[in-house]
Amino acid sequence: MKLITAGIIIPVILSSCAKEKPIGKVIDESLAFAAEQYTLMADVMKDKPGELPRTFNDKGEFITAGPGWWTSGFFPGSLWYLYENTNDQKFRDAAAEMTARIENEKFNKGTHDLGFMLFCSFGNGLRITGEESYNEVLLTGARSLSTRFRPNIGCIQSWGSRAGWQCPVIIDNMMNLELLMWAFGNSGDSSFYKIAVKHSDTTIKNHFRADNSSYHVVSYDTITGAVEVKQTHQGAADESAWARGQVWGLYGYTAMYRMTGLERYLSQAAKIADFLINHPNMPEDKIPYWDFDAPGIPEAKRDASAAAIMASALIELSRYAEAESSARYLAVAERQIRTLSSPEYRAEAGGNGNFILKHCVGHLPGNSEVDVPLTYADYYFIEALLRLKNYLPAAR
Repeated sequence: MKLITAGIIIPVILSSCAKEKPIGKVIDESLAFAAEQYTLMADVMKDKPGELPRTFNDKGEFITAGPGWWTSGFFPGSLWYLYENTNDQKFRDAAAEMTARIENEKFNKGTHDLGFMLFCSFGNGLRITGEESYNEVLLTGARSLSTRFRPNIGCIQSWGSRAGWQCPVIIDNMMNLELLMWAFGNSGDSSFYKIAVKHSDTTIKNHFRADNSSYHVVSYDTITGAVEVKQTHQGAADESAWARGQVWGLYGYTAMYRMTGLERYLSQAAKIADFLINHPNMPEDKIPYWDFDAPGIPEAKRDASAAAIMASALIELSRYAEAESSARYLAVAERQIRTLSSPEYRAEAGGNGNFILKHCVGHLPGNSEVDVPLTYADYYFIEALLRLKNYLPAAR
């Protein structure tokens, strides 16, 4: 397996006008704020055994979920990142405790989200601490995820069948393939690699439109393997570009290029990046509307979670791109980090349920988690901050 390493630092110093803080200072301030907020949240979670943070609603209620909910891995993952950045034992202890709450999900064959759940938590914990027991959890989880692969379709099934959907596959699935690629690299079992690559290739073939935007859901006939329907379940319309779906694809193909070295994945990531960056409805501050085709733009809701995921992906993609594209990706990611670090999107200390970011959108058509903080927004924001801090020291 060819792995793309971090051996090359892009020789770009991010632009900064005289009135703006140096980006390094912005990063340090936001990381310090994240540490303060998550110290408070970790204290709250001590009294909620078996639960993980999910959101904070407009009624002032702190909402948690059990370990089987798809976002369960993001809070422990954020704590691992904060431990990595601070070397503060309290974050390691809290991360280990919260990670342990998810362990039994390694046997869960009823979800496609084991990458989110296990790799963000146990994966980061293993990478940072070398805790050997985490290897078994990740390998077992990868085997569980592999049971959802449908060979005649060439994809991992996302949700269960329902009216109109025999085998629905969502673009979000691209985010769960890193667990399989890790398992291949650490077990030598090529089936993990084959599943991840086949899923990625099938998704390129069937999820993407001519303009390089993607559908949210593609459902397949379970017998013939043929596409039966293409929809955008969480977007404004079936043919719209749901923002978080687009950035899941961007992040997923960037990661697949890193893990395989296959140029078609780098090409796909670049196409998605260009679609996003050049979209006429991308706001100047680079925080996307919840859907690029949402009704009511420019008054439509923004989605800070999409911006955080996009920033993290662009920072990584910049390492693999040619100089001109690299500079473009970094400029957008820097603007997103600056905007997310501003009072408009970053919470006040001790507020927002101790989450970091405000103004995220989960599932607007379902009236679920609209204009609230979300644990995955915080996770990818912290990741983006660390990536920019660690990958581009020249920016400081």
